[in-house]
Amino acid sequence: MDVAIVIPARYKSTRLPAKPLVDIAGKSLLSRVLERGREAVGLLDAKGFCSKLMVATDHQEIFEHAQSLGAHAVMTDPQCPSGTDRALAAIKESNAGSDVVVNFQGDSPFTPASFIADIVAAFASDSEVRVATPAARLSWEALDKLRESKKRTPFSGTTVVVGSDGNALWFSKQIIPALRKEDSLRGQGKLSPIRVHLGLYAYRLEALELYCSLSQSKYEQLEGLEQLRLLENGVPIRIVDVEFGSQPYMSGIDSPDDVERAEALIRSGAVSDG
Repeated sequence: MDVAIVIPARYKSTRLPAKPLVDIAGKSLLSRVLERGREAVGLLDAKGFCSKLMVATDHQEIFEHAQSLGAHAVMTDPQCPSGTDRALAAIKESNAGSDVVVNFQGDSPFTPASFIADIVAAFASDSEVRVATPAARLSWEALDKLRESKKRTPFSGTTVVVGSDGNALWFSKQIIPALRKEDSLRGQGKLSPIRVHLGLYAYRLEALELYCSLSQSKYEQLEGLEQLRLLENGVPIRIVDVEFGSQPYMSGIDSPDDVERAEALIRSGAVSDG
């Protein structure tokens, strides 16, 4: 199975301009994401996949920076409406011809490489899988922290509920499901029933092409979650359960405050510095 890991790296960002080039503890954000991508290529190759890694950008400075880091870079149209569209544009521009395309968001330097390998493996084990994405059950402590953070930034952090077939029932910026009799649930183990969704996707090429051909859907626009476009059009999304272990959860880097938090995690040794 041929796998392409594409890192969309857009120059413009409202809260963090030139985000891929931002320095985080001595390395650019793009450099850190590339390190994880290369780890994932190594894991996939060891499992017998034929994998490649590329950066899809819309800006010459990012293009040159990616090349200076030894990465294969592809220039794409600045008007691409999303990172997903940019990933498909890069595949077409480079004639990659991959069976599975991973959209590895360029602002997620702490995503474990194993998560990429895990979602790709879902396609090899089940031919019915068209789209796969990881989620992790939160500890009760992490759930409490998520609730507190949503008081300040209600649209940070996405949760997902999963059906008996392993496919997503729904994603939301609200914390779902609501928990009745939570006190009794807390006594049943360290993990809560709440799954946090991680912004990492893998698509069979035909599913990626379908997604990019569809118009924005009603609930996608209301929640600001692009994956709802697939669910609203009847395309199942397989949820792959993953575990963080001792590594703390941190979603994408979107602001100067996020940069400070990321650097604090690196300095403390809570996350790997490559």
